[in-house]
Amino acid sequence: MKKSMLSPKQSYLVCAVGIVVLFGILMGVCETGAVSLYVKGVIMTCCIAVIMTTSLNLTIGVLGQLTLGCCGFEAIGAYSAALVSKLLVANGVVMNDTVRFLLVTVVGGLVACVFGVLIGIPALRLHGDYLAIITLGFGEIIRVIIQNLKVAGGEGLDKGQQGQALIGIDRLANLYVVFWITVVTVVLLFMFARSRYGRAVKAIRDDEIAASASGINVTYMKVLVFAISAFFAGIAGGIFAQYIGALTPSMAGWLQSINYVIMVVFGGMGSLTGSIVSAIGLTILPELLRAFSDYRMLVYSVVLVLIMIFRPQGIFGNWEFSLPKAINRIFYPKGKSGGTGQAGKGETADSKEAKHE
Repeated sequence: MKKSMLSPKQSYLVCAVGIVVLFGILMGVCETGAVSLYVKGVIMTCCIAVIMTTSLNLTIGVLGQLTLGCCGFEAIGAYSAALVSKLLVANGVVMNDTVRFLLVTVVGGLVACVFGVLIGIPALRLHGDYLAIITLGFGEIIRVIIQNLKVAGGEGLDKGQQGQALIGIDRLANLYVVFWITVVTVVLLFMFARSRYGRAVKAIRDDEIAASASGINVTYMKVLVFAISAFFAGIAGGIFAQYIGALTPSMAGWLQSINYVIMVVFGGMGSLTGSIVSAIGLTILPELLRAFSDYRMLVYSVVLVLIMIFRPQGIFGNWEFSLPKAINRIFYPKGKSGGTGQAGKGETADSKEAKHE
């Protein structure tokens, strides 16, 4: 009997095993003391950057709409999670730290999602540079409002004076829990991009008029993508708030949003693999160059310029890494997949679909 390629169930099992192995490696290096507290902090920051970049890639890469206000939603999620956490403590609600962390983080994501819908309905009627400008404006509006809210440490909207940072936030973020949140985020976004909704969104990206003529509710799909992206940005903000323990309105600034857009473009618009790699790489790179503080940002900028010159579509373009496909290529090279005729047809269909995407 000839060898056959991995079945869908086997592919899912291989991916699950790969994630568990990666988590085991993370636990191993952390529990044995092989890495310092500083390195653990860098890993935590990488997880937050991965959540932000992959969620933003859903809007920029899959939907094809340039937005510059993602950090505004991150700030909404961060402040919402922080205030809910402080409210629970003030009211004497007894709760497990991990449960409270997950609860307030989800609350932050939901609040950001609501704002994403409210902002997305009018904003997504625009296209291109106009959409970028209006989302940039929304981000700045959010920042100014936050810095004047009394509950967020400000002096009040009527006084128009920036207040102090919001401090006293319980630092409940656990690296292992955040790792699994990151995994769930990437998996859900990947499943959405490959679903019929994702195909509809890609159709809108390729030709909005043709998609509308085909019966796709363009406005609904755009707002849906915007809301999902805002939700996960709020999740990242909730994690950030409970990791740092203090918040300032500057986290909603346009420069932070530009950094995440750079990560998306650097990795490849439409590629979650590229977003993950670029988020990790561009988070670690400035840390590695701290010894060269005078030239750190210069080297960082040169790397970005070189990538844009020699690889304008990003490092990965729209390509996605697949562990099952890698295993198939290693153990079942071309000409040895064999199996039944039906399996051969399935392989041809998969290859055609991959080429089409």
